[in-house]
Amino acid sequence: MSTKPGKLFVVATPIGNLDDISVRAGRVLALVAVIAAEDTRRSGLLLQHLGINTPLAALHDHNERAVAPALLQRLLDGEDIALISDAGTPLLSDPGYRLVSGAHENGIEVVPVPGPSAITAALSVCGLPVHRFAFEGYLPERVAARRALLQQLARESRTLIFFETPHRIDAALQDLIMAFGSGRRATIARELTKRFETVRRDELGALARWFGADPVQHRGEFVIVVEGAGTDPGGDDAELARMLGILLAHLSVKDTAAVAAEFTGRNRNELYKLALKLKPREQ
Repeated sequence: MSTKPGKLFVVATPIGNLDDISVRAGRVLALVAVIAAEDTRRSGLLLQHLGINTPLAALHDHNERAVAPALLQRLLDGEDIALISDAGTPLLSDPGYRLVSGAHENGIEVVPVPGPSAITAALSVCGLPVHRFAFEGYLPERVAARRALLQQLARESRTLIFFETPHRIDAALQDLIMAFGSGRRATIARELTKRFETVRRDELGALARWFGADPVQHRGEFVIVVEGAGTDPGGDDAELARMLGILLAHLSVKDTAAVAAEFTGRNRNELYKLALKLKPREQ
């Protein structure tokens, strides 16, 4: 008689405030056979806070290739396993891809246990258009690579999300200004859900000046949310007019405004008025 495989639970954990753990997440962590954790010492503090004694197994960037097969075998033998990262939702700039991919390849059920994420937390409070966005993770450490990537993203219309560390935040802001211009709107979210949480929205140039004048703001972990190209009120009007002109050749003024609003994040009524001015008059 064959053993039914266990389940792999991908569990989101707090990004700062431990009270953000969900009831379901706590229950899953208490019931699985083992928890695959990025840092067992850090995760151990969370389990201690929750009063959970489930064994921990280290799974991080440096050992995942070697550790994943043993964990997959335990799943195939019928054990349930939870995958967690240091903070937030696993696999988003965190290890776990090989384990999750291997589970799918072996017919093992992969179950999401959603919860905290620095990405969605920052998007929810950034005050920028978030109907379309692209997560770029950590910017490259090497200056040339970082600047090359940002130049590639300079005309991206979606809102962009980056992670950054304390020792690179100043350089990252300067390179963002170089690539996107000082007038592009952005939000810096620092130490989200923690005691010294800071969320500030402004133009990139103003953010860099504010940031440089306050050494306290250099501490902690950062999420930078940058408005996409052409979505700010002072954006490229010629490019917007070109977009509207193309759409007007195929759509009504109303539909043109609706489509343009979806792509740019700008006010639909304003786009309707502009499209109305651009629409060729019938002879």
